[in-house]
Amino acid sequence: MKDAHGRTIDYLRISLTDRCNFRCIYCMPDEGVAQLSHSDILRMEEIERLVAVAAKLGVRKIRLTGGEPLVRKGVVGLVEKISATEGIDNVSITTNGVLLPSMVDDLKAAGLARVNISLDTLDEEQFKMITRCGQLETTMAGIEAALSAGLDPVKINCVAVKSLNQDFLGFAKMTIDRPLHVRFIEYMPVGKSAGADGTGWGKRDVIPSEELLGIINQRAVAEGMEPLQPAGEKRPEGWGPARYFQFPGAKGTVGFISPLSRHFCGECNRLRLTAEGKVRPCLFSDEEYDVREALRNGSDADVEAVLLAALGAKPDEHHNKVGTERRMSQIGG
Repeated sequence: MKDAHGRTIDYLRISLTDRCNFRCIYCMPDEGVAQLSHSDILRMEEIERLVAVAAKLGVRKIRLTGGEPLVRKGVVGLVEKISATEGIDNVSITTNGVLLPSMVDDLKAAGLARVNISLDTLDEEQFKMITRCGQLETTMAGIEAALSAGLDPVKINCVAVKSLNQDFLGFAKMTIDRPLHVRFIEYMPVGKSAGADGTGWGKRDVIPSEELLGIINQRAVAEGMEPLQPAGEKRPEGWGPARYFQFPGAKGTVGFISPLSRHFCGECNRLRLTAEGKVRPCLFSDEEYDVREALRNGSDADVEAVLLAALGAKPDEHHNKVGTERRMSQIGG
């Protein structure tokens, strides 16, 4: 499936819910967002049908997101249905990890292949501040559960924010003894376009990936370690634009995702689906296409037409536009 700019679009990110068991300051306000009603969000069978239509168009990879996707009732059954859909090669989930210890075995048996776990700090008090209600040990337990279950790869997503003064080398060291793949993501101001809405963060808090690589290497050398080098055979399979490095002899890798300092729009391979059934061609644009109506009152051809319309609207790049009127909990992480 090609878009108007010749890119192959074979990856669909599906938000299962706008609800979450955290209240991360960059994702939603303290009181939470006005939650969608049960009738507003797509039913599981509607998601299954949409995936089947998308697969016929050429989508091969599905990532389930939220909010927190694991709080959605029926997620294990959905993973099983999607995994069995003809044409779908891989199903993954992005999660905060809290519910993985109790669910990961069932998810893997259902067909889950890989997981991305969001973790922005290794400091307990800072973790509570960022999530407003979370405990670091619960996410760390989720990471261990994913590794023990044999999911591969297990990736850690860390948003790098200058004013947080995160332990970037500590994150990178997580990859030495275990097959973890830590990816640092440049902070992107998303939500009501202002960017720093509710966080106190702004453009000054963006750390370009090249600068961050230098910071990690400087700290590593100061501790007597060798610097990161381009990853070789341990580089994880992936569907995104991360550049990977590793410490010599490490079991895992350190990746850098650079949406601001190094636009990767030319490599974009995805569409996004919000929990209430809006297809978004681009994260940084609020242009959306309603597929819920087609799913509830139309034919598969009508569903296909919406997907193709969204495909045709994918921009060549986001032209330095950063920000959207919707928060990540509403868009899908």
